[in-house]
Order: sequence, then C-alpha cells, then structure tokens
Amino acid sequence: MIENFGNKKLGFGMMRLPQIGENYEKIDIPETCRMVDLFLERGFTYFDTAWMYCGFQSEDAVKEVLTKRHPRESFTLTTKLHAGFLDSKADRDRIFSTQMRKTGTDFFDYYLIHDVGVDHYKTYEKLGCFEWLMKKKETGAVRHAGFSFHDSAEFLDKVLTEHPEMEFVQLQVNYLDWENPGIQSRKCCEVAAKHGKPIIVMEPVKGGTLVDIPVEAQKILRARDPQMSIPSWAIRFAASQKNVKLVLSGMSDLAQVADNTAFMSDFQPLTTEDLEAVQKTVEIINRSIAIPCTGCSYCTDGCPQKIAIPQYFSLYNLDKQEIPGKDWQPQAEYYDRLTHVFGSAGSCVECGQCESACPQHLPIIRHLKEVAEYFGH
Repeated sequence: MIENFGNKKLGFGMMRLPQIGENYEKIDIPETCRMVDLFLERGFTYFDTAWMYCGFQSEDAVKEVLTKRHPRESFTLTTKLHAGFLDSKADRDRIFSTQMRKTGTDFFDYYLIHDVGVDHYKTYEKLGCFEWLMKKKETGAVRHAGFSFHDSAEFLDKVLTEHPEMEFVQLQVNYLDWENPGIQSRKCCEVAAKHGKPIIVMEPVKGGTLVDIPVEAQKILRARDPQMSIPSWAIRFAASQKNVKLVLSGMSDLAQVADNTAFMSDFQPLTTEDLEAVQKTVEIINRSIAIPCTGCSYCTDGCPQKIAIPQYFSLYNLDKQEIPGKDWQPQAEYYDRLTHVFGSAGSCVECGQCESACPQHLPIIRHLKEVAEYFGH
C-alpha cells in the first residue's frame, strides 16, 4: 500500500515547462529552477515527468532543476513507459536505464505504464510490461507501480481486474469532463474506488481550457469567492473528489506555481454551493467551446506534415470565444505566423496518425478541416 503521495495534495506536472522562444524543446532552465524551488519551499514534493514530454527534454530538465540541486529525500519523482516507443522487450530496460541517466536518479518513487487504452494495452500485455514493472519494484528501482489511463470506465474495470497488483491509477479528472460521455471522468473514478485504488489526477485544468473560460462563467465563480483564481476552481474541484490523493498541475511559469501552492497549502474541499456554481460554469462553457483539445501534443510526433495541431485548435477555440463585433482579433495573425514554421491545417493528408494517438479520441481530421476553412488555409 502507498503511505502517501507527498506532504500535500498538489503535484508538479513537468509537461508544459517554460520555453525559450518558439522552440518548445528549449526549456527555460533558470525559470524552471525558480519554479521548482518555490514549490519545494512551500512544502510540496511530488514531480511528474515522462519520456516524451517537452520534445523528450523534460526528463533531462529534471536532472538540471531538481536532482542536481536538491537532496533526493526532499522530493518524490515519477516517470512513465509509453507503448509508442516499444518494439521489443529489450526496449523496456533500455528506456528505463536511459530515464535513470537523464533524470539523475537511481530509483523512481512512482513509475507508470503510460496512456493505457485498448490499443496500447495490447502492446503492454504482449511485452509483459506489467510484470516487468513489478520486478522493478522488487529490486527497489521503483517504489510504487501504477498506470495512467485514457479510455472508458468499462475498460478501466477490465484492466484493474486483470492487474490488481497495480497500486494506483492516474485519471483525467476535471469539471468539464466529469460527465462527458467520451472521457467519463466520474465513472472512471467510481471504477477506481470499486477496486480500492487511489487516484492521481491529470489534466485538472484541461490543458488551460479552464483558465480562459467565458466571462459569464468567470463572474459566477468570482461571485462565490473573489479571492480565488479561475484555475483554482478546476484544481480544487479535482482535489475534492473521493479517493483523489494528488492533483497534477502542468505549471508553465512562476506565477502559476505561486498561485497553485497558495490555495493548495491549506486545501479546503468545495462546498455544495461551490459545486453548484461549477455546474453552472460547465453549462456556459459547453455552449462556447469548439474543440475540447487538452494540448498534450501526442498527435504531432508522427504527423508527416508537421502540423501544429494543438496550437491551431487553441487559436480556433479562442477566436470562437471572442466578443462579437470586436475590431481586431489576434488569433488569425498568430495562426499565419505559425504556418511559416509548421504545416497549415489545410495541409493535412488525412493519414489518421493523429487520431490514433489522441487520448481524447477527437475527430482531428474533421476539426483540422474546420480550422483550415475558418482561418483560410
């Protein structure tokens, strides 16, 4: 059993670290150091990275900003094994040893079989990854074993039934996806509870979607508590759910770390009245959001046209939420600039690679056509 997930209920997701310029693979190490230091100073200890985060640079950044600079006993570190990079059983140990070297540690407090779904589960079963992970735990190279999950509640029940040795599950939980028929956040939480598995939450702010919510929705939340930031409502909603032990926040600057650690230092679950305000917010957002992309970028790695899919979807959503009749809207300009570096939405060849990689199961090809028509190319 896991004794705890750290001293507090907030974890640092190292997926969207600050970058230098337009190159997302160039992490701003000095800024990230300041973020890590503040996070630790305020009593938080849990850090979450993965093999492919930040263009395969996140694990390297962990070594520079965390393991080189802070005592190993002062923090807990998590990373993951992803099916997309496994062709043989030998790849498991090759990746694991590389992760140890990259992060500068000789053990991981938590290790996850990453992005379990119907497709990846076949690979993990074929290559014996669950059994392999338990052997890593026996040797002490891994302290706790679990998996992250993007699929139906019914399939989660199957995985947990077949692998009761897994100690925890990482789920996408946020107030916009709580009753979403595609994501099934609530139902997945209920399945995890049925199997007695603690939950780590990912995507509580849905890749930033629940930061820039419609003004009408913001007014409802601020009327409840004007001292709380808009993102705080999303993180506190996730942390308020039963069986949730930790909520990951993919923080991108020092201000976000300061805000998140402030309201999570003395975490108070949402009240019934708070939850009613959140439900009203959901209803408003569902009327305004166009494409519910979380910005994970899993879709972009194998794109033959190098289309900046999450960025384009984000610009499209933002433009759709602009005040009608506004003289100038910046999203089209940002879009045009990006197409000088990346393929445009209209350059999609409909190979389907993106849709097979998307953990949200979005109809990306159709959405790219919509974006291309909207922005003109």
